[in-house]
Amino acid sequence: METVTKLQKKDIRLIGKFVEVYCNGKHDADERNLFSLPSGLGERSLCPECAVFMQYAVTRRLKCPLEAEKPSCKHCRTHCYNKANLEKVKEIMAYSGMKLMLRGRLDYIWHYFF
Repeated sequence: METVTKLQKKDIRLIGKFVEVYCNGKHDADERNLFSLPSGLGERSLCPECAVFMQYAVTRRLKCPLEAEKPSCKHCRTHCYNKANLEKVKEIMAYSGMKLMLRGRLDYIWHYFF
């Protein structure tokens, strides 16, 4: 089993929250199941489509080649996601970022803009 760093845990927790907010707002609640995040980071209630994306995002984050100098993904010089999933994560971040900021999550404002 590979060790998950503090930064990886933070990023996985963050993308998990964003995907869950997106899924709650865009997809039917009837099909949701619990998706377990790695290293005991909790669970997220996701539809099958979002669970597939979340598994992809977690895998890509854990295999990031720039771990020592990791910038935020939108400022990264090497994108880990394929083109379709890169567009999907942009859509998820835009939708969820605004929802979380409107709910008063000021800590997400920093991530959204930087």
